[in-house]
Amino acid sequence: MTSSSSASPSKLTAPYGSWKSPISADLVSGASKLLAGTAVDALGRLIFLESRPSQSGRMVLVRASPENQDPVDITPEDCSVRTVAMGSESGGAFTVLGDTVIFSNYQDQRLYKKSMTSADSCPVPVTPDYGGPVVCYADGVFDQRFNRYVTVREDFRESSLNSTTTIVAVGLDGYIREPEVLVAGNDFYAFPRMDPKGKRMAWIEWSHPNMPWDEAQLWVGYIADNGEVHKRVCVAGDDPRIMESPTEPKWSSKGELFFITDRHNGFWNLYRWAESNNEVISAYSLDAEFSRPLWNFGMNSYEFIQSNEGKNLIACSYRKSGRSYLGILDDVEGSLSLLSIPFTDINNITLGFSCLYVEGASEVHPLSVAKVILDDHKSKAVDFKILWSSSPDCLKYESYFSLPKFIEFPTEVPGKTAFAFFYPPSNSDYQATIDEKPPLLLGSHGGPTFESRGILNLSIQYWTSRGWAFVDVNYGGSTGYGREYRERLLGKWGIVDVNDCCSCARYLVDSGMVDGERLCATGESAGGYTTLAALAFRDTFKAGASLYGIADLRMLKAEETHKFESRYIDNLVGTEKEYFDRSPINFVDKFSCPIILFQGLEDMSVPPKQARTIYHALKEKGLPVALVEYEGEGHGFRKAENIKFTLEQQMVFFARLVGHFKAADEITPIKIDNFV
Repeated sequence: MTSSSSASPSKLTAPYGSWKSPISADLVSGASKLLAGTAVDALGRLIFLESRPSQSGRMVLVRASPENQDPVDITPEDCSVRTVAMGSESGGAFTVLGDTVIFSNYQDQRLYKKSMTSADSCPVPVTPDYGGPVVCYADGVFDQRFNRYVTVREDFRESSLNSTTTIVAVGLDGYIREPEVLVAGNDFYAFPRMDPKGKRMAWIEWSHPNMPWDEAQLWVGYIADNGEVHKRVCVAGDDPRIMESPTEPKWSSKGELFFITDRHNGFWNLYRWAESNNEVISAYSLDAEFSRPLWNFGMNSYEFIQSNEGKNLIACSYRKSGRSYLGILDDVEGSLSLLSIPFTDINNITLGFSCLYVEGASEVHPLSVAKVILDDHKSKAVDFKILWSSSPDCLKYESYFSLPKFIEFPTEVPGKTAFAFFYPPSNSDYQATIDEKPPLLLGSHGGPTFESRGILNLSIQYWTSRGWAFVDVNYGGSTGYGREYRERLLGKWGIVDVNDCCSCARYLVDSGMVDGERLCATGESAGGYTTLAALAFRDTFKAGASLYGIADLRMLKAEETHKFESRYIDNLVGTEKEYFDRSPINFVDKFSCPIILFQGLEDMSVPPKQARTIYHALKEKGLPVALVEYEGEGHGFRKAENIKFTLEQQMVFFARLVGHFKAADEITPIKIDNFV
């Protein structure tokens, strides 16, 4: 898998890392489209929101064609459908009812209403103009009883950092006026959901210093005849003996409230609310995750479907041991029937007309949306068709794909293991020289409360098809493995994640799978912090790349970042001394290897001065270092040219400084300080 004992006459022999590959940086940047939600219109047609790197990351609402014709753009060229509420980078920016869509426009953050029956109809604003994007909205639903739109609002009019978050009602009668506040008083809200008759509303709320996956509450409010919430009941999260994080409330057509929480076994499972005695009843119990952390609005992990027998069935997905499964839950019988589909990774589910639309991916499928048709008994998938793909032409490069291997490796804590996806080098045209082992690039995911997934990611294939090994680590603190695993990071960020990444690299070296002298690390956001911390406090890696990573933890305190994350790391770090001791910028004397940094200048989560500070410190110390800053980019790069440049410059940086080979691509390297 990592070395060649005998030459194949059909392959060229060349050192790892120097192979030529058709999976170019242009291909990767063009395939870096994001999907930010799906819905269905009055005729059952799929509506989806996609990003377009070629248009500077503009988010476009699109309607799929059922006749294999080209999809149709719903929103005009001067709109980008995107909300910045709660620091969200995507999700919850639009809602569809029949032929009407309401969406958030990125430039001014106002809500607009548009008819989808005519592509030429202009969006009409439904919220006031405050002279700039100082009020934003997300995660809305239609309330037909009062002809209004109920949504989460974040208001920055009094403070750019300490905003006020509420649930409000926006009138849809054609008159623009100040939205009516329905629920207020807590720090954060999400998932306002109306029951079928518009008489009850469920929502999730939480308060500092918790994040929604730490502790949250599920509430139900009763709607009076004047439209106000006049009575409230806490359904879950108010018992001090139970630490739980309810999420994704949803009303069935019968008016029953379902939701997901982790109250019993530490995994996000499905539950039902018995309103008569305010009791929470398990719908199905499994040591698996039926939801994921609420980083973005708009998650939709389950849907109610109606069977021919009149049963109330639930289409749902869950994750276990690094893999997703799609199933149909019979709540009455307590049985779950799995559906066989090609996706091994599932994000969201949307109910169509006699079908499901599933957002997912697999080892050979990039991020896609598929139409899944079920049999009459709703127990089997009888048809599967991909309607949208982030990279529809990539399968022609399948002979170059590296398939991920799910690995479990020992950590520094006796008896504790962690998880990762390992991608060996793979190229149908090349083989390595005899007994050579490949260089390794280790990726640490962001969040840090997030998860790496073993799916077709062309940015990873860019490396492996050139002869690199790549490993994507789910260190302690990652999601997908239950609350206990997630809480390994509490008070130990910068310790557990760093140790696990270093342990993973050593495990691969000891297993003979990679070259121990050519270990590199890369990470985005919190993964960039883990990378920098590993380079400062350990000697495992020979070089690293930080993409909008954190250098000074103190800069992420309340006065330096947006409200949603302003108390996030309180639980992950601890005392002032620990903030200092775990910040790489305070220990530049401990850095001993080359580093390249990439930073967006409009980043609200990680201030650009963090990258500049560590760049100047390492430059002064005399270490090889480079800094790339991008105008118009925030927390995550959306422009195709910047995605391409970042990938290529990492490749040539590592090749020049630790690879001991020449990269096959013709890339003009940027200037590296302290390196000739």
